[in-house]
Amino acid sequence: MTLMQAQVFLAVVETGTFTKAGERLNLSQSGVSHTISGLETELGIQLLVRNRHGIKLTQAGERILAHVREMVNRAEQIRQIAADTIGMSIGTIRIGSFPSASAKLLPGIIRSFQEQFPQIELVFCEGTYGQIVQWLHVGEVDAAFVTLPTPGFDSIALIEDPLVAVLPHDHSLVGKNVVTHEEIAAEPFILPLAGCEKLVLESFQRAGATPQIRFEVADNPTILAMVKEGLGLSIVPRLTLPTSLDRVVAVPLAMEAARSIGLAVPVLDDAAPAVKAFRQSALEWVGQYRERL
Repeated sequence: MTLMQAQVFLAVVETGTFTKAGERLNLSQSGVSHTISGLETELGIQLLVRNRHGIKLTQAGERILAHVREMVNRAEQIRQIAADTIGMSIGTIRIGSFPSASAKLLPGIIRSFQEQFPQIELVFCEGTYGQIVQWLHVGEVDAAFVTLPTPGFDSIALIEDPLVAVLPHDHSLVGKNVVTHEEIAAEPFILPLAGCEKLVLESFQRAGATPQIRFEVADNPTILAMVKEGLGLSIVPRLTLPTSLDRVVAVPLAMEAARSIGLAVPVLDDAAPAVKAFRQSALEWVGQYRERL
């Protein structure tokens, strides 16, 4: 198997079509098809099945996928190390992130990083906490924003994101410096999902209170819209909130709780120079702008 064959196979798997894989690699669709056909002939096995729903891996294709991804990743690391040796930083970094980190942290970090390393390409993948961890495990991303602790990776802490109570603007608790979990538990509660539910429920448990969960919602704008309409109160991480709130007020909790956001890589010693540089850039940017977030 050549590196080109590995890159084409991986691009087809990740994009789901021969056409999109060709666009990623600047190849024609027929060129992609010919490369996959040649690889299957060389190996003597079928790797992909094409049907009206797209591309599906065969059992053999699934078994070799992790090895192919490792091959492509190692080749990229070699290219970056060689470029770094002669003082020319190049390469591609694939970054995983969840929505609030994407909105509040990633833009500033990317801007700062690309001012230093304009030749390094950044590819951004957004998903849930669980998806991001899976991407790190299988090598689909080189680095990812995660909530800590996330065992099994080399992680650094970036910022503590406090939980806040979210209330309608005309609620009786608005105006207080802090609100208690007991006060929130006395009313209908909208439980945020998408990974935050564990942290929120643990905060109630520590406070000795039990929320009256009326709705469970994954989408943050939906939570705010429901709170605005008086359908319940909620507790969310502060970074999930927009800069300007419409008829909704965020109030600190009397018993503080926070999610710890960090940046993780599979193994720091094995990370490419560009990934290590991005890690350092993230630390420096958050350190400079933490108070404004």
